[in-house]
Amino acid sequence: MLDTLNSWFLDPLAYPLLTRSLEAAIIVGIISGVMGTYVVVRGMAFFGDALAHAILPGIAFMYQRTNGETDELFWGGLVAGLFSALGIGFLTRHEKIREDTAIGIVFAGMFALGIAMISRIDNYAGDLTHILFGQILGVSEADLRLITIFALIVLALVALFFKEFMIISFDPVLAKTLRLPTEFFRLLLLVLIAITIVVSLQTVGIALMVALLVTPAATANLLSHRLLPMMLIAAFIGALSSVIGFYVSFHQDVATGPAIVLTATVIFGAVFAVQQAGQGITWVTLRLRDSASH
Repeated sequence: MLDTLNSWFLDPLAYPLLTRSLEAAIIVGIISGVMGTYVVVRGMAFFGDALAHAILPGIAFMYQRTNGETDELFWGGLVAGLFSALGIGFLTRHEKIREDTAIGIVFAGMFALGIAMISRIDNYAGDLTHILFGQILGVSEADLRLITIFALIVLALVALFFKEFMIISFDPVLAKTLRLPTEFFRLLLLVLIAITIVVSLQTVGIALMVALLVTPAATANLLSHRLLPMMLIAAFIGALSSVIGFYVSFHQDVATGPAIVLTATVIFGAVFAVQQAGQGITWVTLRLRDSASH
């Protein structure tokens, strides 16, 4: 039994490619959990989904010129993501256009542009499938370096401006009272979410990115309503989902991105069910005590 367990855990790690893939999945799980916390508490799930699709033109542009070099796709996606995030921020800066309206405009325009560009690429359906659903087994050493560097940048900025992000997220009136540059921090937060999405692209792809941003953070929100504990729990759940999804993918021969997202969804469902059961037991206990007192 012990040998079987050792084999189950260690067999994938015998291949350098798979080891890199697991490292990338863990890093992506952590930063997605951290930034997903802001997405959940600020109600930005639609923004995350839109931005994940809005990076498509940058990826298509670089693909046409580099024959699909993944590190080059990263830079194309990053430029498109930053352009889209700042574009949404610019349109909504004076609140003349509602945020969801601006997101819809930028999302639809960028995604349509990306599809138009991809449609001009021969055999694009097969070549770019991993952009939609991820291709974690294609992580090279250069890709892992990029993922690590940008993940560290995101985490460092979150740590540096943690109080400012917390204030603008929970108490905009206090932010104005303290004369914080709220517009700067709002745009910086959008940029960090964009970077997180691009970093996560190869792991879960465009189609599933919003799930990795939202689900671990939503699970953490069930367990804590304080920002820092919620962020730490979300990062742990994101990393745990990535590890479990990676092993399920390897042993059950399923796509890694969907396996990671499904794992995160199962964890959310389990936590939600336990909480509901606990509330039900509490309600019954209180009713019995009330009956006994009468």
